Amino acid sequence: MSPPADSSGRVASSRRVASSGRVSPSRRLALAVVLLVVLSGFAGCLGSLGVGPADSTATTTGPGVDSAALAEGGNLSVHFLNVGQGASILVVGPSGETLLYDTGNWNDDGRYVLDYLRERDIERIDYLVTSHADADHIGGHAEVIDYFETEADGIGAIYDPGISAGTRTYDDYLDAVERHDVTLYRAQAGDRIPMAGVSVRILSPPEDSLDGRERNENSLVLRVGYGNASVLLPGDAEADAERFLTETSEGALNATVLGAGHHGSNTSTGPRFLAEVAPRAVAIQSAFDSPYGHPHRELLGRLAERGIPTYWTGVHGTIVFETDGERVVVRTQRAAPTDPLELRSAPGVEPGADGPLERRASFAVGPGSDFSPTGTDSADGGKETVATDGGEPPGSSDALEVAEVHANARGDEDENLNDEYVVFRNAGNQSLDLSGWTVSDEADHRYTFPAGTTLTPGETLTLRTGRGADGGGDYYWGAERPVWNNAGDTIFVRDADGLLVLEVEYDG
Repeated sequence: MSPPADSSGRVASSRRVASSGRVSPSRRLALAVVLLVVLSGFAGCLGSLGVGPADSTATTTGPGVDSAALAEGGNLSVHFLNVGQGASILVVGPSGETLLYDTGNWNDDGRYVLDYLRERDIERIDYLVTSHADADHIGGHAEVIDYFETEADGIGAIYDPGISAGTRTYDDYLDAVERHDVTLYRAQAGDRIPMAGVSVRILSPPEDSLDGRERNENSLVLRVGYGNASVLLPGDAEADAERFLTETSEGALNATVLGAGHHGSNTSTGPRFLAEVAPRAVAIQSAFDSPYGHPHRELLGRLAERGIPTYWTGVHGTIVFETDGERVVVRTQRAAPTDPLELRSAPGVEPGADGPLERRASFAVGPGSDFSPTGTDSADGGKETVATDGGEPPGSSDALEVAEVHANARGDEDENLNDEYVVFRNAGNQSLDLSGWTVSDEADHRYTFPAGTTLTPGETLTLRTGRGADGGGDYYWGAERPVWNNAGDTIFVRDADGLLVLEVEYDG
């Protein structure tokens, strides 16, 4: 099969490492890594996904539960594994596909990660993502690759930022790639991982790298979107990478859940970055007795100032966020405070500790659906904050949907811009005030609805790309050229405060 080309005609190299002969790790990476291009055709309209409720009180993970069961009802689940002073995150998509982001520290040889995956009868890793080459992130790569390639159903593909490390752990990782001839891509900002039913976008690093190719700053930053919910995974990205993200991904950083950068270090998750992401919850992966003092008090202070519920593997054990795209349920192995400044008052949890994942909180996604200020005591003595489900609040974003996308205008698109349009519908039972709301695409072309724009229940409006006078349900962008990509694009809608309220992908 010929390597794919993106819309610019860029073609992925298909050079692979020969099975004979040995070369140095850095040379092997240069030979083995191929350029990842944008892969399309896997994501449909997220607003039309048929998903079940995510707020069941039953434990949904445990021994004997396979990846398909984890996604039962069409949900997305993101598991922050308790691997001690390291990082490993399992993403299970609505179709049962799996993405593993890092594999823990070098000193446990992937044991905690493999134990967790085997207990859940996960037989395949469709996408193995290397955030960066530090040994506390790729510590189990070689063992995970060996296991899935010899005793299970294999590794689909590996994604790597392409910056080497002169360590035995890194060398073992590349040896395993060679030994099993696993496809290895170099990934960068603008690329996608084609996980079925989920939008997985790579936001960093750029093609020319950051900060002299320093590994932390060039972590692969993933944004996983499903319906109106999203999770941002920044690896060990620090100040330079966060600056790049805020400057180049404006409006695309907003996420429901944030994995704190660099294990909760003060050098990551800075004030401006945190304000751009505006997460509803934060997860931190580090050991309770971290030799680096993670999570740092300064970072916890920033989270406390914003009132963000915070979960830490050091005291909560493994943490799972499960969503149907409209609601999120949080499950952890241990009950512990979520006030960032109270985390250390709880007892520590050893890496790989046993214990069921029990429901601790749930909340709706979208403005007007914050965590309730008071919680009810759960059976195990922890606090369970549950968002109310007493109907849609006025102006609820959950009611807005994309009814139609007409990206391919008839004839000469440049001369027929008003035949390129998006139709929005109020699917709720209350009027929506869209004044000051914005619509944008992946290239960050942006339109703002004028004051007085309202939609009554069941009403539609059509946003046309060209020029005209607003009225009769038609609004005009006033663009000079086409906005929506015929081959597929993403529609982002944000409220007047800049919060992401709707994210819909369409195919060409």
